[in-house]
Amino acid sequence: MDMQSDFDRLLFFEHARKTAEAAYAKDPLDADNLTRWGGALLELSQFQTVPDSKKMILDAISKLEEALMVSPNRHDTLWCLGNAHTSHAFLTPDQDEARKKFNKETSVLFRQQLT
Repeated sequence: MDMQSDFDRLLFFEHARKTAEAAYAKDPLDADNLTRWGGALLELSQFQTVPDSKKMILDAISKLEEALMVSPNRHDTLWCLGNAHTSHAFLTPDQDEARKKFNKETSVLFRQQLT
């Protein structure tokens, strides 16, 4: 991708994050909004340093898990949560710890198949 398109993506997902954060203040039980917020954080994590990216991914995982508490069988939320665990695993240098994160991703995807 070129720099302009990266910048456009950054602006788009930052706007989505801020919009979702504002919407959460009005309705914290909106699973669609929590999923959008988690997805935006996951996308924004790609533009961060590794330590900041890990923090942002963990925040995304938290939002996505919160969405699943409201609406447990949301396929788009489960898919995004699986991607978040995978992204976090790729940023983990310790192989055993990374394997645990990949196993979480696998269990999320398996759960999606059951619903």
